[in-house]
Amino acid sequence: MKKLYLLAIILVLFTTQGVMASTPANTLVMASSIDDIITLDPAEIFEFSGAEYAGNTYDRLIGYDVDDVSKIFGVIAESWTISPDGKTYVFKIRKGIKFASGNPLTAEDVVFSLQRVIKLDKSPAFILSQFGFTPENVAEKISKVDDFTVKVVVNKAYAPTFFLYCMTSTAGSVVDKKLVMSHEKDGDLGYGWLKTGYAGSGPFKLKKWKASESLILDRNDNYWGDKAKMKRVFIRHIPESSTQRMLLVKGDVDIARNLGPDDIKGLADNKDIVIRKKAKGAVWYLGLNQKNKYLKIPQVRQALKYLIDYKGMEQTILNGKATIHQAFLPIGFLGALDENPFSLNVAKAKALLKEVGLEKGFTVTMDTRNNEPTTSMAIAIQGTFALAGIKLEIIPGEGKQTLTKYRARKHDIYIGRWGPDYMDPHTNADTFARNPDNSDNAKSKPLAWRNAWDIPEMTKKADAAVLERDTAKRAQMYLDLQREHQQVSPFVIMFQDIEILAERANVKGFILGPSFDSNFYQYVTK
Repeated sequence: MKKLYLLAIILVLFTTQGVMASTPANTLVMASSIDDIITLDPAEIFEFSGAEYAGNTYDRLIGYDVDDVSKIFGVIAESWTISPDGKTYVFKIRKGIKFASGNPLTAEDVVFSLQRVIKLDKSPAFILSQFGFTPENVAEKISKVDDFTVKVVVNKAYAPTFFLYCMTSTAGSVVDKKLVMSHEKDGDLGYGWLKTGYAGSGPFKLKKWKASESLILDRNDNYWGDKAKMKRVFIRHIPESSTQRMLLVKGDVDIARNLGPDDIKGLADNKDIVIRKKAKGAVWYLGLNQKNKYLKIPQVRQALKYLIDYKGMEQTILNGKATIHQAFLPIGFLGALDENPFSLNVAKAKALLKEVGLEKGFTVTMDTRNNEPTTSMAIAIQGTFALAGIKLEIIPGEGKQTLTKYRARKHDIYIGRWGPDYMDPHTNADTFARNPDNSDNAKSKPLAWRNAWDIPEMTKKADAAVLERDTAKRAQMYLDLQREHQQVSPFVIMFQDIEILAERANVKGFILGPSFDSNFYQYVTK
């Protein structure tokens, strides 16, 4: 018996070590850092991994070409018209669409979904509420004309494509009203259930989510468009770059999403692995809380912008994963500013600190998500801050932990990455350069609010830019706004993202889009 047992062990070891592992032929397996998923409700999703989930499981009225975002097309909407005064949008809904549940998708679901975002009033609600919708008037402003026609009336005549781009956002996802309301409790519009549930019509449907562990999607066989090639998508939460690389090389995963520069370099000569890149709209930044007695001083904010080794981090830590960019609009957006006035200049930073009696420095904390490259960036910044006597204490945490603290304005400094919610320039102007109410109980809570930056005059400028219907004039307004923002804001904007993934050579069809909700699994084959 002992000999048989020993022989069995030897056979297992020989099998696992001598043969390359492989994933199931009908399953896409990815290693990714997904601890930022806080909710699965598209009316609440507001972070990168959640947006990617929603982009693959829910449909919206409108979509855009991932290679040319100026090209907008209908998804759930087969057509639409805009009134001469620019305030009324009428959408004709495509017939024959079914949700994964089997329920038909009609205008009733579209109206319910958009109204629900406003009534729940979670983080992404501002994407719709900025058009004048409130819980009190939304039933009048967003209405069903008939079973396949929806009418939306906005409060102002905005730039032509602004509202349409907002309909491409996660907040524009259409949910199954009948299914959601069957789980309603105490008038919550199904919110308690949909945080971990699913009610969509996209090419994939939710199978199972374990927070900070895994996300499993199954093909939606009721999908109205091209059916997904893979039967299942299995995303494993693997925050460590080295572990992702090891699993990819062994064949235990098909795609690795968060490899660091050293691991990417180490795969360069591996014929079984393909490296792909895509410029993203996301920007890396530091948010300086204006409730902090030091960070609210203008000279201190300016000094910190000269205590970042932008070039050093670009060439080493990021090494192909981002490029220096110091304005809030990413390159590729209308009116993006391609000027980088800051570089590491310790002498200038010290002089600015001396002006306000802080030549000996001060101590401040920075909340940091414990993944790469965030951790390495934080350590590098800690080192350059120290050159001017500033002691930076790094507080590591999972994505959910750091984001919750940041959203509550309880941080000193937050290092993060911000991606556009839609492809119009107002998406970033609205969050970095606009804060209509700085009170703790404000309805709108953009990044300027999270950092307690009270800017009534800059808010007016951002509001004016989104109403300008002349494209050239509008672009110039954003250029001027960014130049001012660079000099006075409590944001140290550092880099524009380049997403890099590594995939097994047999994997084809993974679509990398300009935003994280336009990374699509639908056409993957292997």
